Amino acid sequence: MIGIHRRRLLVASAALAVGGLVVSTVPAQAFSPHSEVGVTNSAIKLGVTIPMTGAASPGYNKVPSAMKAYFDYVNANGGVNGRKITLVVKDDQYVPTLAVTQTNDLILKDKVFALLAPLGTANVKAVATRVNPGRRGVPVLFVNTGYSGFAVKKTYPTTFTMLPSYIVEAKIMAQYISETYPGKKIGLLYQDDDFGQDALAGFKQAGLSLAVKVPYASGSQGVAGVPATWIQKLSAASPDVVILFGVSSATAAALGTAAVMKYAPKWILGSVGGDATTIKASGVPAGVLYGATGASFLPATTDTSDEYVKLFQTINAKYNNNAVFDNNVLVGMNTAFVTVQAIAAAGKNLTRKGLINAIEKSGSKFASAGLAPLNYSAASHVGYNGYWFGTYGPTGDLKPNGGVYTVYTTDSGTGAIVKSTYKRPAMPADGLPK
Repeated sequence: MIGIHRRRLLVASAALAVGGLVVSTVPAQAFSPHSEVGVTNSAIKLGVTIPMTGAASPGYNKVPSAMKAYFDYVNANGGVNGRKITLVVKDDQYVPTLAVTQTNDLILKDKVFALLAPLGTANVKAVATRVNPGRRGVPVLFVNTGYSGFAVKKTYPTTFTMLPSYIVEAKIMAQYISETYPGKKIGLLYQDDDFGQDALAGFKQAGLSLAVKVPYASGSQGVAGVPATWIQKLSAASPDVVILFGVSSATAAALGTAAVMKYAPKWILGSVGGDATTIKASGVPAGVLYGATGASFLPATTDTSDEYVKLFQTINAKYNNNAVFDNNVLVGMNTAFVTVQAIAAAGKNLTRKGLINAIEKSGSKFASAGLAPLNYSAASHVGYNGYWFGTYGPTGDLKPNGGVYTVYTTDSGTGAIVKSTYKRPAMPADGLPK
């Protein structure tokens, strides 16, 4: 019996040895050096949920094609560490429950490596609660919302913001108003949710006195007669300057109604609500923006002297069907540009954890179109922290006052508001991060 067992062991050992020889003859490139989800030797799969249809889709539905255009440009030039990037786009119609379903599909069915630029505070919060990419270790890169809470690393460990927070924006706006309109009465129309509460916190932190505050429920801007009540309340208080801190559909409703009612204070628009593309798409002429003040952290889309704008316009013409180059396209391409740098920084052995570590280690040094600095570190998942102010022209284009980008920066806490001396890192050759 012992002899039989020994013969069986010898046969088994020989078979294993032959098997090992067979495996060793398979080309090494057939195997991935790791088993990370969404990554192969030749490809990286990313996913985004965004309103491609529905009331919030105008303007925002241009972001994915702009991101894809930059990725296609990178892919045509060799990809990132030999890998080409694909982007899976899911339509969430700006509905939190649908965002949850679509994000689950991206993670479980499409098996994406990371989530990229999901839109909207309510959607991102719903996904964080019900899908919990943080617990799963899935990176949520550069969310398209300025809600300050997403920068809290303990609560959202794998999430990185890109837009300045709404608190930062309100603080900087207050500083601009105090310098430009000292002693004037100020009114505020704001969305009464996390978005607007951040704004109120920022105005309070900056010490801005508001003569009248008019809150509105999200979505109520589409209800007949509601915008007229806003204008009536604002007009009754007679402010010299009115801040519109809401979404673009609310800005369109407010400005359109005010024009009909011949109410014309000095308007200051928040960065979200001042999106000329979505306002025009809603049927309101861009002319209602003319003369209003707006804010941005990116260069003006018409500024062809800017090397990023010039590059992205060239890529847009070739890889994005020469779409109208507006702020949504600029935001999409810039997001993809920063994403490629993050992936490159994570190295050839790409993992989700390695990507997060790379952004924490090197993200503050990434080149980007932003005129304010990125603030990523091991302790901070905060993106940009500054804005410049400009005036809308008759076609809705925002240009810096006096032709100069005067950028203010601050934080979401008690930090001072200062005029920035930040200088962007040099653009990589041909806009291709190495």
